[in-house]
Amino acid sequence: MRQPCGGAGYPRAMPGFSADVVDAVLAHMNGDHVDDNVLIVRAFAGRHADAAVMSDLDGRGGTWRYTFEGQEHELHLPWSEELTERPAIRREIVALYDAACTQLGVEPRPH
Repeated sequence: MRQPCGGAGYPRAMPGFSADVVDAVLAHMNGDHVDDNVLIVRAFAGRHADAAVMSDLDGRGGTWRYTFEGQEHELHLPWSEELTERPAIRREIVALYDAACTQLGVEPRPH
C-alpha cells in the first residue's frame, strides 16, 4: 500500500516536467476526474473528503488538496518510481486510482 510522504520541504519542482505539462495534467484531473480525486483522497488519507483537487505533481509524486469537515488539507502520494516522461504520469495516476478502488471495495471503470 502506498503511504503519504512529503510535507514541508518536499521538493515541488523536478526537472523533466514543464509548467505546461503540469498545468495540462492538473486541468485534466480537475476537469474530467473530479470523482477520482475524491476517491484517491478517501483511500489514502483515510478521510471522507467533501471535495478534492489535484494541486501539483513532480517526478516523485502527486499532491491533492481536499476539504474535510470544513478544513483544507494536503495529501502527497509518491509514484512507484521517479518519473521523467509525460506518459508515465497517466500510468501512475491510473495505478493510484485502481489501488484506491481496491482499498475501498469500489469497482473500477475501464481505462
